[in-house]
Amino acid sequence: MKTAFITGVTGQDGAYLAALLISKGYRVIGGYRRSSNQTFWRLAELNTLAHPSFCLVEHDLTDPHSSFAVLSTYQPDEVYNLAAQSYVTASFSQPSATAQISGLGAQTLLEAVRLSRREIRVYQASSAEMFGKVRASPQDELTPFHPRSPYGVAKLFAHWSAVNHREAYEMFVASGILFNHESPLRGEEFVTRKIAKAACRISLGAQARLRLGNLHAKRDWGFAGDYVEGMWRMLQAPKPDTFVLATGTTTSVREFADLAFLNAGMELIWRGRGADEVGVCATSGRTVVEVDPALYRPAEVDVLIGRPNKAERELGWRPQIKVAELAKMMVAAEFHWVGARPGLLPEASTPPIRSPATALTA
Repeated sequence: MKTAFITGVTGQDGAYLAALLISKGYRVIGGYRRSSNQTFWRLAELNTLAHPSFCLVEHDLTDPHSSFAVLSTYQPDEVYNLAAQSYVTASFSQPSATAQISGLGAQTLLEAVRLSRREIRVYQASSAEMFGKVRASPQDELTPFHPRSPYGVAKLFAHWSAVNHREAYEMFVASGILFNHESPLRGEEFVTRKIAKAACRISLGAQARLRLGNLHAKRDWGFAGDYVEGMWRMLQAPKPDTFVLATGTTTSVREFADLAFLNAGMELIWRGRGADEVGVCATSGRTVVEVDPALYRPAEVDVLIGRPNKAERELGWRPQIKVAELAKMMVAAEFHWVGARPGLLPEASTPPIRSPATALTA
């Protein structure tokens, strides 16, 4: 039985990865940072929290002694560093905290591995936000970086730290440059989850309007359950490397809203331009989506779209869930959690949250 240590296990990716590794016969040690608001609900949703092969352990990514203790006690074969301050908007108001956790935290963990058990295979969660003001499209492993947020800058430091440890110390450190990947387990501060939840609530009369920032920002959105399979494959490869994981398609925020509201029983009609653009329910004529300029980023990343050819060629990895199915899945989960049914989803037996294994065999 292999042992894997996952930092940030309470997040979306951590929960899906833990479920995937347990399904593959791993013992999983899940690291979490103590806080006043523990978020174990994702692990519970995937039936991982009480699994005999799963163990929670307090871990502070910024404290080297914390990492040394976990590595010494549990002797993991693989380490997946998913812990981060991962909300881009918050990074503008918390740049130092973002740098400490998402940037220096990764460096601290890598050094702990180097000084304790260098044979451990390490996965570093890099991000498409490192591309920022893109120099070429679509983006792949050779595209130059130009981050446009403190989050992107911190992730770029962590990424090059991973590459440096790979090259300088001959450690097995793989870097996954993941494009946006979503699920029903996404945090409510992220735009896809915000849209899915609002579509459900507005259709049920529990919310009047949804306020969004840049409707025209385009992202390469995939399913988190697919992407954690890619993480695992990177650590099973013959040699460590950097891989882009993406779908190769792009969808605007406005288009994602169209998909989500349609699955909640409402077709949107868009009127106006710029900050005055609104989404109107085609049936009732009521405005349900509006633009709030306060939600614009200080420095916007307009378009991100990845080219995952290398991952497909060398890892055999391909995304399974398309954005339309992703939106449907997320909206269905919101209705499930409030005990209601969306008007345009007739299949009552469809599971609202899909495990990685289920998604990959669909």
